[in-house]
Amino acid sequence: MTSPRLSPAILGSLKPGIGVPKYDRAKVTPGIVHLGIGAFHRAHMAVYVDDLLADDPSWGIVGASLRRPDTKEALEPQGGLYTIAVRDAAGTHPRVIGSILSVMDANTERDALLDLMASPNIRVVSLTVTEKGYCHDPATGELDQNHPDVVHDLANPASPKSAPGMLVEALARRKAAGIAPFTVMSCDNLPSNGETAKRIVTRFAALRDADLGEWVKSVAFPSTMVDRIVPSTTDADREEVTSLIGAEDAWPIMTEPFTQWVIEDHFPSGRPAFEKVGGQLVKDVEPFEHMKLRMLNGSHSTMAYLGYLGGYQYIAEVMGDPAYVKLIHGLMTEEAMPTLDMPGTDLGLYRDQLLERFRNPALKHRTWQIAMDGSQKLPQRLLGTIRDRLKAGQPITRLALGVAAWMRYVTGIDEEGNEIDVRDPHALKMMAISADAGDDPVALYEGLSSLTEVFGTDLAENAVFRDTVIKHLESLFDEGAKATVAEVVG
Repeated sequence: MTSPRLSPAILGSLKPGIGVPKYDRAKVTPGIVHLGIGAFHRAHMAVYVDDLLADDPSWGIVGASLRRPDTKEALEPQGGLYTIAVRDAAGTHPRVIGSILSVMDANTERDALLDLMASPNIRVVSLTVTEKGYCHDPATGELDQNHPDVVHDLANPASPKSAPGMLVEALARRKAAGIAPFTVMSCDNLPSNGETAKRIVTRFAALRDADLGEWVKSVAFPSTMVDRIVPSTTDADREEVTSLIGAEDAWPIMTEPFTQWVIEDHFPSGRPAFEKVGGQLVKDVEPFEHMKLRMLNGSHSTMAYLGYLGGYQYIAEVMGDPAYVKLIHGLMTEEAMPTLDMPGTDLGLYRDQLLERFRNPALKHRTWQIAMDGSQKLPQRLLGTIRDRLKAGQPITRLALGVAAWMRYVTGIDEEGNEIDVRDPHALKMMAISADAGDDPVALYEGLSSLTEVFGTDLAENAVFRDTVIKHLESLFDEGAKATVAEVVG
């Protein structure tokens, strides 16, 4: 017998024990527009908002897909409802989330979306558009004025394609109507993500119009630190959720029990009471960002490249290899933690929590998924830590292995001679460099390290960085990932 499609009409007939919204969705009004409504937002911010709507229904979310309409197509027939399925060793625990009122496709509903963003009821516009969605140079954090979408949006300001262009056009409409600006809240894994967003958006606004640029300087851009592991949803996941809730969900979200959200408390136009539902409101998010980027994300990327090359499909499998565990424990303890200045925070406890999360056998987090967009991620996850340690004259053995593994991975050929599906904005450029380098690790290093958008201008010629990465590259080519990891950890 075919199960019905998840929708508001069948909430009362789901299987017993399934969590459902504890508020009247008909009374919820939009107060937030979220740009880039992907899996992470639905596993993280949308859950926090769902938890607080019973107390304040004025903070419903309208999501916007900037590139593809797939999220809208999945959620629209479901009235915005979807299942979040939390997985741990004890099983899968589903709950239906109702905080997303609708999803708009920016490509076909651009004017309606901009009008909504310009309305006074919208007090927060949040973003998870990934690093590349900011149209910036990851090495400098500045707006890339030659980015095709930026060029288009400056020439066609009323029909923007990019996230910065959307934000500035909506703010321009508010300015023209005499409406106070909304708060822009980045929820992406970027260092000082609020400052990065502010720098990009204010620069874009100034390039568009000097007066608008001055006005946009008054907009609040609080930084945040977000954390929850969210693997891609598979067809097997969909089948499991259907059996658990008694209804078909086109796009359930699979995740882990752990969730963390640290938020700079700077919302002049008001904000939801995030602190009542587990959010941590602070004056300065930066130390927490560095902690996460350097310990969690740096470890994740290192495991992704070395794990994929070693034949491991999932992070939990990587954590089943004692040598890899020793490498990651050492990377965090010996190389990342000493660069963090966080009095009152137990970094050892945080490290142990991360290792336990990585071991979660129910969380099918693919190494290939984490390996995506490495050229955008490397500067924040590994290279910043490396720079700090080089400046202090400290070794970078494990961190440099992560960089070398990335270089080996983006050649596009694995250790068995099979093609790697490298997903990266610079994939073609990097594979061309790899083709020119052939089997020469030195030539590969010189070619890839010359990408200033990744490495800046300082690292490529640093003797310690160069020698350490090349030594690892030689081992990765000659011995393979598993043997190299085993040699590094002793």
